[in-house]
Amino acid sequence: MADSVILLVDKPGGMTSHDVVARARRALGTRKIGHAGTLDPMATGLLVLGVEGSTRLLTYLVGLDKTYEATIRLGVSTDSDDADGVETARADAAARAAVTPERIAAGVAALTGPISQVPSTVSAIKVGGRRAYDLAREGVAVELKARSVTVSRFEVLRIAERDGAIDLDVVVDCTSGTYIRALARDLGAALGVGGHLTALRRTHVGPFTVAGAASPDKLGAQPGLDPAVVAAAVLGRLDVTADEARDLRHGKRLTGAAARIRESTAAAVDPSGVLVGIVERRGDDLKSAMNMPQPPREAP
Repeated sequence: MADSVILLVDKPGGMTSHDVVARARRALGTRKIGHAGTLDPMATGLLVLGVEGSTRLLTYLVGLDKTYEATIRLGVSTDSDDADGVETARADAAARAAVTPERIAAGVAALTGPISQVPSTVSAIKVGGRRAYDLAREGVAVELKARSVTVSRFEVLRIAERDGAIDLDVVVDCTSGTYIRALARDLGAALGVGGHLTALRRTHVGPFTVAGAASPDKLGAQPGLDPAVVAAAVLGRLDVTADEARDLRHGKRLTGAAARIRESTAAAVDPSGVLVGIVERRGDDLKSAMNMPQPPREAP
């Protein structure tokens, strides 16, 4: 049986997130693997996988903030808002010439902070039980609802003219669920020239960085992260006694223990460093919100 760990993978371009999961299943000899947030096939960078019992942690990781490095091409629109799509419009030279650094800065500022964003039509969002991108490929008109997201950082690192368009190298810090393709589309629309994404790399998911990630070809040799370390880094750590660990695993509350954690939830870790599960406040008490599978007992 594979170890219960969290794996950090550096996804290459051209692979789907499902492709990476399938390769991890083969490399580790288990089907019990999931991921904490999809990356488009065109995109590269950090994909967080949960293996065996650590798949239970993924629900607490999927909502973490993300950081992306991207290239936005202004002056060209596509039907998918990225380079994998078909070109639908191209701005003329006069329109492109009117796109000054000052106007770009103003457009970026308008897309920074709490914003309302309509996801790209070619996205994994489900509409009537089906993925939007499947419907779009069939020619079905898809109208997605706007969603509230927060872009805490939208910084332009470089502006360059290339192939009759304007390329912006940017870095974006944002909440989970933000579509960088939609930022490219909306920035281009605001500037009157259209825009799409030509490159995207996810560099951070919460406290985890792509610098410590393995390529899909090396998954079998990747030791993985201890779920206790991961959960504590994301939620904060609550050290519990052996008796408290047993009670939590049996569904009992820790009476009067709510003051021992800073936030509404925390990772409960037993004296041997094993993650018991995630606890949450219930009045003055703490109760298990999720228990990890109990480690196998060692033979006497």
